[in-house]
Amino acid sequence: MAEAAAARRSRITPERESELYGAVLGLLREVGYDALTMDAVASRTRSSKATLYRQWGGKAELVVHALRHEKPLDLADVDTGSLRGDFHEVARRQDDCQMEEHSALMRGLTMAVHDNADLRKAFRELLIEPELEELRRVLRRAVERGEVSADNPAFDYVVHMLVGAFATRTLVDELPPTQEFLHSYIDAVVLPALGA
Repeated sequence: MAEAAAARRSRITPERESELYGAVLGLLREVGYDALTMDAVASRTRSSKATLYRQWGGKAELVVHALRHEKPLDLADVDTGSLRGDFHEVARRQDDCQMEEHSALMRGLTMAVHDNADLRKAFRELLIEPELEELRRVLRRAVERGEVSADNPAFDYVVHMLVGAFATRTLVDELPPTQEFLHSYIDAVVLPALGA
């Protein structure tokens, strides 16, 4: 699915693709997933609906590609030489304002992901699986450096810990996630759980 989508998108310039993704996320923030339509995206981006469907296949795939394009946690190019450094570098990738916007967007999408099989599938294939593979690479490097043990049972829960902190900060503390909060959470929870 991802390879076919990439082949379809190859006809759009990176600048135009970025513009389209920005419009999709803007609409998503304004009206939510359920009310977002391909007609609205086409109108806002001065595109034809047929072009959008040809390039992305549907709303779910387009939304998830937009999220992936703007994703806050990019582990692919992070290698500071230590697991703590890697996690802290990822937390520094967004300022507090960007984190608050992303957190609100993800909260708004939570119900839609649970209620919509197409969106859930696109999330899994285009966002979650690639993120998990990047995280596994970071953890493998930490094992190779001797920072953590490969048989630590917390390995299976690192993504849950990281996403949980980000997602529940507003619910539990009535505060947005911030760099300071994530840095302290990484040091107090994630790294000790991994024995680092």
